[in-house]
Amino acid sequence: MKVSIERAALLKAMSRAQGVVERRTTIPILSNVLIEAEGDKVSFRATDLDIEILESLPAMVEQAGATTIPAHTLHEIARKLPDGAMISLTEEPGEGRLQVSAGRAQFTLPTLPKEDFPVMASSEYDVNYAITSPILRRLFEKANFAISTEETRYYLNGIYLHTIEEDGSKLRAVATDGHRLARIDTDLPPGAAGAPGVIVPRKTVGELRKLLENDEAQINVSVSETKIRFAAEGLTLTSKVIDGTFPDYTRVIPQGNTKRLEVDAAEFAKTVDRVSTVSAERSRAVKLSLEEDRLTLSVNAPDSGSATDEVAVAYSDEAMEIGFNAKYLLEIASQVDHENAVMMFNGPGDPTLVREGDDDSAIYVVMPMRV
Repeated sequence: MKVSIERAALLKAMSRAQGVVERRTTIPILSNVLIEAEGDKVSFRATDLDIEILESLPAMVEQAGATTIPAHTLHEIARKLPDGAMISLTEEPGEGRLQVSAGRAQFTLPTLPKEDFPVMASSEYDVNYAITSPILRRLFEKANFAISTEETRYYLNGIYLHTIEEDGSKLRAVATDGHRLARIDTDLPPGAAGAPGVIVPRKTVGELRKLLENDEAQINVSVSETKIRFAAEGLTLTSKVIDGTFPDYTRVIPQGNTKRLEVDAAEFAKTVDRVSTVSAERSRAVKLSLEEDRLTLSVNAPDSGSATDEVAVAYSDEAMEIGFNAKYLLEIASQVDHENAVMMFNGPGDPTLVREGDDDSAIYVVMPMRV
């Protein structure tokens, strides 16, 4: 195999590939990237057995071939070579070594046989549909913060992507960790009706964000009961889905909250951030005291001090006090794209509903805490 590729293209491909590759693995081949050169293209494939990324790029292929080399090492080499460099990858048959050269810089890397590289089996997908990159990015990025990191409840370690029929057909992404919940809707893309509901793992969600950088890209989504595939031009991400049942999240979303508070989202976030400076590291508790058109935020931590601050709001219901984890409030406020956030309360012990202005396509639920 002998192929030449521009440094920027190789670096981008390897940064995506190394995100999938496990740094520490008991299976050496999983630390490698499979490089295949043929025609006028070179492809890079990486996997951890749960996720597989395949990227195909234009290149000067003098001699077709395939091999596997350590992904992190090739990424570091590409990162440290100068901008605009042409990088040559050369492997002589039977040598078990790949020569990487650019200008006067030369590296020799060990290879492993391409036959040993595990390629994720292609499967039949139940549903295939196309969706634009910004719409898909919104679904996943707005729900991402609420994914649970608790390994015992593994079925919460991802985003539940599914379709709903009520109130007009929608494609919906939901994530929750039991303390907060995010539910994001978009219009159902043509061809998506009947797609099985799947839980997309947290790691896949993180890698998918790299796929969605181009706002002009059209993403082809394929879904089955066990896998999901996202494909854009020259780039395919395939992932197993979490084998579990996502809980009935609709029971958590409050329907009867009537106390309505409207606040400038950015101003609210800054105020929460200020007063939480002295909050106890473990609880991060902040108390919200609601009065007519006024919200007072306070923190009282015996070991680290106290703080109060006020922010102007639109509120006309009875006075109320309620406590929250400051981190949860900040994460939700950071998701609000509209100028104002609307918070709907019931009582100090009940979950609070948050939405972006009067837009119901993105809603958040946060559980209160005692303060």
